[in-house]
Amino acid sequence: MVEQTSLGKSPRAGAVWGFNMWIFDAHLDLAMNAMEWNRDLRETVHAIREREAGQTDKKDRGNGTVALPDMRSGKIGICVATQIARYVKPANNLQGWYSPEQAWAQTQAQLAWYSVMEEQGQMKQITDAAGLNAHAELWANEPPAETPIGFILSLEGADSIITPDRLERSYAQGLRAVGLSHYGPGTYAQGTAHTGGLGPRGKELLKEMERLGVILDATHLCDDSFWEALDNFEGPVWASHNNCRSLVPGDRQFSDEQLKLLIERGAVIGGVLDAWMMVPNWNRGVTTPEETGVKLGDLLDHYDHICQLAGNARHIGIGTDLDGGYGLEQSPGDMDTIADLQGLPEMLTARGYSDEDIAGVMHGNFMRFLNDAWA
Repeated sequence: MVEQTSLGKSPRAGAVWGFNMWIFDAHLDLAMNAMEWNRDLRETVHAIREREAGQTDKKDRGNGTVALPDMRSGKIGICVATQIARYVKPANNLQGWYSPEQAWAQTQAQLAWYSVMEEQGQMKQITDAAGLNAHAELWANEPPAETPIGFILSLEGADSIITPDRLERSYAQGLRAVGLSHYGPGTYAQGTAHTGGLGPRGKELLKEMERLGVILDATHLCDDSFWEALDNFEGPVWASHNNCRSLVPGDRQFSDEQLKLLIERGAVIGGVLDAWMMVPNWNRGVTTPEETGVKLGDLLDHYDHICQLAGNARHIGIGTDLDGGYGLEQSPGDMDTIADLQGLPEMLTARGYSDEDIAGVMHGNFMRFLNDAWA
């Protein structure tokens, strides 16, 4: 279990007091965008939009918000970057791969892209506390324009892990967090919009994660699987990109009871910017940001709610999920690119958050969590 320690103003936390702080984003599907959306993320967001003008194969063509240059300009210095490849059985109508072996191969293609980005100095993989703190120091002041973006590798949905003992191979490749499920039924657990507990090998995978020290990402677990997973896992737990069900009804968000358990376990919950998780009554593919008036500041309602449950601001962070299969058409209406996250400190100040709380949201809470988990 992760101990709750003081954030403080230490170099390890990498805090920068005042605005224009560096940012830790706990959920970005970078390799998916590179390998499935065919986006060269070394280009700017606006250059990618121009290239995609007139394309219709994806609903968010021409509407992307994330690219490496824009992350740098917004001081997103460290992110949790995903591998993602869903396995779908014959009765499952969701989009995905028809065998776990194909799904595994897709995650390896994504890993190859991260490796090339690292070879070119675009990114830097982080696998331990020493690397984490060293990279945070690079971003804590005014980093050079070419400073690589640090990334911690996470697997969103565990279906591509062909057998639990294969997790050790992924760990050797740098995998440090795993979400057991995504949408619908899964091999190891059931996901969003589905019901049921862990799969036959779910507990076995959780034990292997415990042995290796892999973080459990509770995001996307359906309610039944959520409770069973946390009952059977004693290692570190976070929720990389989740909001509050009491504000936005639906099982994609966590109930207050789930949030209280995560807080008790020392988790940090990354606020997500997919608009249908931010405001109620959003009809995906129909509702627009202009209709609802959804803005970046709406995320603060979710932050406030979690803080009230916790009695402090130590369990909230950023997990945008920007360009996680959607773009401007399903994002806060006052955002153009991910760099606009730099508007958060001023909004948090207006809500009465202290400088220390704001630094915690921007990066410090996830930094503390990882330093404790990797101690």
